Amino acid sequence: MSEQIEISDEPLTIETVLDQIPAWKGRVTRFSPVGGGISNSNWRVWITGEPKSFFVKIPGRGTEMFINRAVALEASLKAEAAGIGPRVHQLQAPQGVEIIEFVEGYRTASNRDFLRPSVRGAVVEAYQKLHACTPLSQTKTVFDMIEEHLEQIAKVSAAMPDATAGLITAYRQARQALEASGLDFVPCFNDPMPGNFLLDPNDHLVLIDYEYSSNNDRCYDLGAWSTEMFFDEAIEAALIEAYFGKFDQRMMNRMTVYKALADIKWTLWSMLQNKISLLEFDFSKYGLWKLLRARSIIERADWQVTLSKL
Repeated sequence: MSEQIEISDEPLTIETVLDQIPAWKGRVTRFSPVGGGISNSNWRVWITGEPKSFFVKIPGRGTEMFINRAVALEASLKAEAAGIGPRVHQLQAPQGVEIIEFVEGYRTASNRDFLRPSVRGAVVEAYQKLHACTPLSQTKTVFDMIEEHLEQIAKVSAAMPDATAGLITAYRQARQALEASGLDFVPCFNDPMPGNFLLDPNDHLVLIDYEYSSNNDRCYDLGAWSTEMFFDEAIEAALIEAYFGKFDQRMMNRMTVYKALADIKWTLWSMLQNKISLLEFDFSKYGLWKLLRARSIIERADWQVTLSKL
């Protein structure tokens, strides 16, 4: 019998968190929720005597199963130093709570924004800077993420669609092909949902939310971003050229395979979240969408050819 996972039913409230930050004792002016997140509870907080407000992230129920908060902090600090992430405030706070400077004058991006070459170019530049950082303390490939979720899903008895079995077979094939070709580990973002990209009116970019970051194959970051934004092949070819300095069909193939693996990873994550999360979000529907998108790649006639040319 597999070991059961214990998950707290009493997540931290914003009031409890603020009461446990000594530097802010008696100085909280107001706070308001920040929407858009599907892992945690996010808040904007105003403090007396501080010129700028703060963004406070409270870990969602069960997220310790797949998020290493120490590595997330490490990645956030590297991103700040590289000029692509917001200022990090390392205040004494309850375990896992993240505090950064609220980024004023910027808005969250939408998929439509990434149709503009200027925005795509800004992301490529940000990824190049992140990937050039010194390694993180944790190496966690998409293979590790998928295996982790499969184990967790079994332990909490989360439901999975019947079609998932076919995805796992395809994943194991892809893993074998990628590992045989060699992996190029760099610090990766790993979580390119549109809301994690902030834009100002001039398309200057700030990259936020590094909680899924790890050392991973650099092409995973490119593939996960591409599938999240529904890029077509012409845009993908341009991204390969912009990132690597020239077009390379092998890198294009790796991006394609990682697109499918990213959607498999997030399919499994969604099924796990559907079982454990207290957030008001339709994780089941989200996961099925990811599942169908993964199938649209692995069921293509050229899938096996792509795997043979990595």
